[in-house]
Amino acid sequence: MARNTGGLSFYKRKKRISYKAVHEVISWILSVLIAAFLGTALVMLFGMKIQVVGASMEPNIEPEQSMLIDRFSYVLGKPKHGHVVIFLPNGNENSCYYTKRVVAVPGDTVKVENGRLFVNGEISKVCSGYISEPGIAENEITLDINEYFVMGDNPGESEDSRSSGIGPVPLADIKGHVWFKLPQGGKKMGFVR
Repeated sequence: MARNTGGLSFYKRKKRISYKAVHEVISWILSVLIAAFLGTALVMLFGMKIQVVGASMEPNIEPEQSMLIDRFSYVLGKPKHGHVVIFLPNGNENSCYYTKRVVAVPGDTVKVENGRLFVNGEISKVCSGYISEPGIAENEITLDINEYFVMGDNPGESEDSRSSGIGPVPLADIKGHVWFKLPQGGKKMGFVR
């Protein structure tokens, strides 16, 4: 009897599962899950997201703008002139984080005279704006080892190292380096300079 190979067939063909394809899909899913887990763990261990309180960092960082913080870089290194850092004033764990720019590092001398910031006897390249309130920097200050002098980019609106309540910030109180600002309500995003 001849077989009919071109007509209708009412038999379903069994589909075979390709173990190679299943293995590939499972491998891909596991890779994505591992990458997501590692990314989340790294951010939680070494990073942080905070918002600026007040107008002290305008125009570079606007009030209430969110920023990403690198908490790991100062484990291996130290803040440098121009870095934007977060710190707890006087190490007060109940305070909000302050966001300021490092204008002087350990061993530097600092003085505000005629509305200008002088670091080591020269006009600061980091803080070039007019400073109406010299605060404790009215008299020359020499920073001890592991002390940093920090100021807001908008000195008229900033409570910073010029204030006797804050003064020079110890390295132990600096909690991280601000490296990226996030977009928010029309605010520009980008790397913090």
